[in-house]
Parts: sequence; structure tokens; C-alpha cells
Amino acid sequence: MITTDPIADFLTRIRNAIKARHRVVEIPASNIKKAITQVLYDKGFIQSYKFEEVAPQGVIKIALKYNPVTKQSAIVDLKRVSKPGLRKYAGTTEIPRVLNGLGIAIVSTSKGVMTDKEARALKVGGEVLCYVY
Repeated sequence: MITTDPIADFLTRIRNAIKARHRVVEIPASNIKKAITQVLYDKGFIQSYKFEEVAPQGVIKIALKYNPVTKQSAIVDLKRVSKPGLRKYAGTTEIPRVLNGLGIAIVSTSKGVMTDKEARALKVGGEVLCYVY
């Protein structure tokens, strides 16, 4: 199936899996999705992930993270910012802070996909892909 916005599809699959209380979600792989998954893992929003090279495209298996006591997900919400019809770019001084620093903005820069804090530290701007909190 061809999607016009694969990153929005990625975020929607994770959002739907969280609402359905799934432990694992499978997503068709691409390099940008792999980079976003790595950022989510590094920042503690997901428990683990695995890239499987099956068929021509491959699959990303993401184990979602839940609080064992309250059964709440580590991810409260995912929001797509830059869309194919309207790209959102931010310079190094204009990169937004999400929930006053409690969440992260995932930014695609010339040095790779990273969080807003890392982009500010490296003094690079880029396309703001999504907010995660």
C-alpha cells in the first residue's frame, strides 16, 4: 500500500496500538522511521525495538512501554508537525520546546534525525517532524 505521508502513518499506528493497549506494534520500515524509532528508544518512550528484514521493505517491531502500576503508556500523545503539503522548518534559534521541555520535538537536520535539545546543542536547524510527550 502506498501512503502519501509515511511518518503520519507511523505515528498513527503507534497511537492506535497505545489506545488498544497492545504490547507490540509492527510498522513497515524505512530509513526515516528507523531513525525516529531510535530517538524514541533513546529518550525512553518505548521499551525496545527490532528491525526485521523480511520481504522487500522490512518491518519495525516496537515494544511499547507502560507503567506497571497505573497501566499508563510512556507516550501520552504524538503530533505530526511538518506535513507533505506544508513543511515546517525551524532555524537553530526557532526550534520549539514541547511542554516547556517535558516532551520532545523530533527534528530532521543535515546531521541526522535528533531531538530539539540535541539540535540546539549542535546549533543546527531543520524540519520539525513531530512532537512526542
